[in-house]
Amino acid sequence: MEKKIESLGEKEAELSDEIEQLLTTLPKVKNWNGLELCQYQGFWCGSRYLRGMIKFQRHFEAQHNDIILATFPKCGTTWLKALIFTIANRSKYSLDNSPLLSQCSRELVPSCDQDLFMRDPLPVLEDFPKPRIFATHTLYPSLPKSIKNSNCRIVYICRNPLDQFVSNWKFMLRIRVPNTEPISIDEAFEMACQGKQSFGPIWEHVLGYWKASKEEPHKVLFLKYEDLKENNKFYVKQLADFIGYPFTEDEEKQGKVEEISKFCSFDNMSNLEVNKNGEYFKEIKNDIFFRKGSVGDWKNYLTPSMSEHLEKIIEEKLSGSGLTFKKTLEDP
Repeated sequence: MEKKIESLGEKEAELSDEIEQLLTTLPKVKNWNGLELCQYQGFWCGSRYLRGMIKFQRHFEAQHNDIILATFPKCGTTWLKALIFTIANRSKYSLDNSPLLSQCSRELVPSCDQDLFMRDPLPVLEDFPKPRIFATHTLYPSLPKSIKNSNCRIVYICRNPLDQFVSNWKFMLRIRVPNTEPISIDEAFEMACQGKQSFGPIWEHVLGYWKASKEEPHKVLFLKYEDLKENNKFYVKQLADFIGYPFTEDEEKQGKVEEISKFCSFDNMSNLEVNKNGEYFKEIKNDIFFRKGSVGDWKNYLTPSMSEHLEKIIEEKLSGSGLTFKKTLEDP
């Protein structure tokens, strides 16, 4: 046993050395929060998170009943975590006794690349509460092979790139390096149009999961933030069916779908004490994950020429895929 532990330690030390050597060779730019972004496998990733992502790629062993929540940053991750956790665990916890009342959804559904494997190179996940629900921002082509080769379910949510950009820019301003000048919206916008943001380009991210959902619809569920806002009850039921926890007829008659939708809503979650005053990390408050949750807020920040420019880029990048985005809930 001691030899096995020693062997794992040696392999992990070798991998860490390999990653550190790799980091010296990758193209780099300064992220919107003042930290470093590296280009790896065709996308941009914070160097501190890249270490965890590579270990996630190499070491994660998927189980067939796992649920993987994949998102591009600031596209409804916190909301979908709450929904999936509540749906999958509704037989264990009543809403009055939900762990979400005392813990942030990011604690209950941890991120593999930005949490588990970043903090611990070999986290013990075999005894993780069932069903195991994990999150990731990793692009589909870069996911661990064990996820792609297993029967686990992948739920992906995306958002109109205009709203995503504004939400991400606002978020980055709050977590920027202390005593550094905040990046202007014009600077951040120019970088976003070049694909230079965490886990960007956004078009590569969404296209990877979009194509996977078309090729394996039984394995990858592709959702849009705007659709979920517009018809929450329908998509909550679809989500429950997909992850293997469908609502019974009795549950539907009792209004369980509506109850869970309301409980996990932005208004309710953002007003919970744990999310108003709790802490995720030592210097990061839980309220940082709750801004407005609205659709079309980009109009308050982007000029017409800016929105037209990004829309043209997205249209060109997604051309022929069949994937489109709503700018407001009134869009057809």
